[in-house]
Amino acid sequence: MAETRGWRDAIMVYLQFPVLTMFFLGFTAGVPIVMVFGTLSAWFREEGVSLEMIGFSSTVLMVYALKVIWSPFVDHIHIPFLTRFLGQRRSWMLTCQIAIALGLSLLAFNDHKTAFWLSYCLALFVAFCSATQDVALDAFRVESGTDETQTALTASYVFGYRIGMLIAGGLGAFYIAHFFSWPIAYLSMAALMSIGMITVLIVPEPKATQDRPNPLEDAKSRALLTKLYRAIPDRIGRRLTRIYEVIPDCICRILAWTYGAVIYPFIDFFIRNGVLLALLILAFVGVYRLSDITLGIMANSFYIDLGFTKEQIADVAKFYGLIMTVVGGFIGGLLVPRFGIKPILLLGAIMVVATNLLFVLLARAGNDIEMLAIVISADNLSGGLATTAFLAYLASLTNQAYTATQYALFSSLMNLPAKFIGAFAGTVAETHGYEVFFFYAATLGVPSILLVLLLISFEKKLLKRANQSSETSP
Repeated sequence: MAETRGWRDAIMVYLQFPVLTMFFLGFTAGVPIVMVFGTLSAWFREEGVSLEMIGFSSTVLMVYALKVIWSPFVDHIHIPFLTRFLGQRRSWMLTCQIAIALGLSLLAFNDHKTAFWLSYCLALFVAFCSATQDVALDAFRVESGTDETQTALTASYVFGYRIGMLIAGGLGAFYIAHFFSWPIAYLSMAALMSIGMITVLIVPEPKATQDRPNPLEDAKSRALLTKLYRAIPDRIGRRLTRIYEVIPDCICRILAWTYGAVIYPFIDFFIRNGVLLALLILAFVGVYRLSDITLGIMANSFYIDLGFTKEQIADVAKFYGLIMTVVGGFIGGLLVPRFGIKPILLLGAIMVVATNLLFVLLARAGNDIEMLAIVISADNLSGGLATTAFLAYLASLTNQAYTATQYALFSSLMNLPAKFIGAFAGTVAETHGYEVFFFYAATLGVPSILLVLLLISFEKKLLKRANQSSETSP
């Protein structure tokens, strides 16, 4: 169990250099995802692109859910020249930032109506580089701190990410496009990627990456694969013998890399935790954000159906929503070092369920701007606290030999079940009404409460067993 600390120590964490710089890296991560979706769709529409094509263009966001597929490359493949001087994490981050700036610049000069597919490919390229940057940045964040500083690093990152999204949306790109033009807006956002580039150049490479074993040189992996090869039936083996005799070392090296970089990170997670605990953790990761993501899908439609204007929704969400998200993240960063991760995960899960039920009161109150501000504030406060603690928990689950691969697995797992179940959110709201829907969304948060209680109970049993073992040992 993590050692708890005093309030002064918890506050001082936010003044550490890695925590301060994480804001700027988070800002760089928040800009491109908006520029290839919300902001780009607005520009598409002004250029006369059909709604059908605009809807299709949202498929670029799929790469964010699929990033786990190529995350092993971020863990183990070196960027020529750059990795030698910057290290594994910083070289990938800098390469992705340069590529994102290039992609946004090319989008600025393309005619979207006559060359829609080129615009789509450029947006897909930017999204791919952005998702890859997220993999490298998540690994960098995890490896840059200890379990005690992860919540502060995450809170700083989330704050920067939200600011980046706002600048790339209504508070930046849209204003620039209004007073100047869309191409200038996109060139401005491309220029803002230099914030991340400068940050990458001044921050140190995490020490964990310097000691990471190379799966190509993993003798155990190669020995295992050789044994597996020899176990192949003779009939198949004879057909492979000629190839194996010609390039045996090449085959072994490729298979060893695949095993060490792609397969073993997942095996490692089960080895370190045991099958039962590992499955319990994965179940918890999959359900923790079910409630708030499901509700979020219908939130804006609910506000509009209550009669709020788009300006009212935007003003309340941007002002109160942003402030309370940051406050929630900051509180989470203070509470976790003081009380430990799992109690705050429990607190966050309970708060999410409770604040989701506040939407029932808003549904009954109707078009009440003050009630809207209260509900959005409470929702974002609980979301900020829960998300910060949850991301810190995910960081604590990773083995720093495979940080990018394992963290990408967890981040994909935390979104996929919620997106699947969220697809039925509209059906529930349409059939039974908003009040029933909000009770339904709150109920989806109950499994996360039960599972975190199970994890706490499991941890206590392991700690008790460890203490008994130490007492009985000579």
